[in-house]
Amino acid sequence: MSTAAAIQIDPALQSKTTTFNEIPVIDIAPLIDGSNPQQVAEQLAFVCEHVGFLYIKNHGIDKQLISQMYAQTKAFFDRPMEEKQKLNIIHSGPTLRGYIPMYGENVDPDNTRDYKEVFDFGLHENKVSPFFGPNLMPENDPDGFRIITEQYHQAMMTLGRTLVSGIALSLGLPADYFEKLQQNPITIQRLLHYPPQAGAVSQREIGIGAHTDYGFLTILSQDNVGGLQVQNAHGEWISAPPIDDTFIVNIGDLVQTFTNDRYISTLHRVVNTSGQERYSIPFFMDLDFNAEVKVIDQCQGVDNPPRYQPYTCGQHKYRRFVDSYEHLNDYQAH
Repeated sequence: MSTAAAIQIDPALQSKTTTFNEIPVIDIAPLIDGSNPQQVAEQLAFVCEHVGFLYIKNHGIDKQLISQMYAQTKAFFDRPMEEKQKLNIIHSGPTLRGYIPMYGENVDPDNTRDYKEVFDFGLHENKVSPFFGPNLMPENDPDGFRIITEQYHQAMMTLGRTLVSGIALSLGLPADYFEKLQQNPITIQRLLHYPPQAGAVSQREIGIGAHTDYGFLTILSQDNVGGLQVQNAHGEWISAPPIDDTFIVNIGDLVQTFTNDRYISTLHRVVNTSGQERYSIPFFMDLDFNAEVKVIDQCQGVDNPPRYQPYTCGQHKYRRFVDSYEHLNDYQAH
């Protein structure tokens, strides 16, 4: 019996297999090199209003570095469970760094158990506070896991700041508008492993349940396996298939708040029924912990009052994580 024949997937998990044109591809070279940032900004404005997800090409990230990251990701998840558990995220306290085993994080706990393994890290710091502190890294590191992953994180920081400037321009703001809120931003560099699923596959257990991202911006590298699905305005699930030499970018809840729902933080999920192991590498870029998030003047008025009360980035994000990690009940966010 073939793998396809062995899978009985719940109709609610089906997605439309679409061309990439339904999730737009934007060439961001004019934003990176400064030749025409406004052109890219106008494209970002349209996509953020109507889709919330996009592919970016000509992003400037070295192909070899990306390839090395995938090699390190696969090698990490192939390590013995005993070795990975020594790095369990519960040992990091509120820093929230380290290994998350299968079912250790569930982003849609009322409906789904997440069938995935995770490793999280960020900028290494000695002082421990929510989302900041030392990384938990493998002691046995013959192939340069720490060096390569930190290089990739730094590359994502640079690309992330460029994209944030494009979003500012797209709203008619100065390119550096959000910089004052990102002096020491919360960032999470994540490695993900999704084993394939077979048999009866339902919403109760999939790679990752339906969710929006909590922060400002996500930059995702995915392998060639596929499985990412994005929900459109009609409630239909649209496939986001891999496209060579691109990243997928999506905006998060903070941008939706800043723009008073003009820009969309879009629901997405992963369903891996490919018969292959799936790996992806998302980078989450947010604001400083104490940065205030409130509706900008350009997105409110007499006929369009603010739909959100101001809040701080760190408190918002930390509350969302407390729902997923029991060990955080012992810590208070300040």
